[in-house]
Amino acid sequence: MTTVDDTLKNLQAYFDDRIKAHGANALGVDWNGEESQFLRFEQLMKIVPNKNTPFSLLDFGCGYGALATYLHQEGYPFTYVGYDMTASMIETARQTYAHLPNVTFTTELSDLSEYDYVLGSGLFNMRLEAPIDAWHAHTEATIRQMWGLASKGLSFNSLTSYSDPEYMKPHLYYPNPMTIFDFCKRNLSKNVALLHDYTMYDFTVLVRR
Repeated sequence: MTTVDDTLKNLQAYFDDRIKAHGANALGVDWNGEESQFLRFEQLMKIVPNKNTPFSLLDFGCGYGALATYLHQEGYPFTYVGYDMTASMIETARQTYAHLPNVTFTTELSDLSEYDYVLGSGLFNMRLEAPIDAWHAHTEATIRQMWGLASKGLSFNSLTSYSDPEYMKPHLYYPNPMTIFDFCKRNLSKNVALLHDYTMYDFTVLVRR
């Protein structure tokens, strides 16, 4: 049986191939395109209540750092740290954003401290051959880990069990949004929002201190 650790190693290899084949663009992190990528960022950034107040942000599972581009384009006053387990993603990110002084990247969990906000986009979508129950437990553990690094708020997204059945793929993870909402409400904070009103086959969860 494939374990979660096996899956994470396989995902590292998969995304290493993607970024080397496609470079710093949406295909490099297995998104359909920049438009959908940025629409998801728009939902995730609803965790920040005031666009004009400086904040620090951890992009957990940052890929090549596309969120930094979005934040820069939207004029946010931010300090950004991107973490990813795939070394080639971080190498590409450092090359891409070397011109931005407020942006840094790491592959080391030990480098992470505490940030105003922690965001995760597409972190849980690909479970490959991992059992659904095991991947769900991994998802909850990762959400707890991210929450522990956030002093003000956490936001993340996931594919949804409300996806059209004919388009659902067996190697992807489609949790019930209410199950994830309930987990966050019971274990993290009383202040939880579930966003499922945008034109994607996924949902976004916002958790505030």
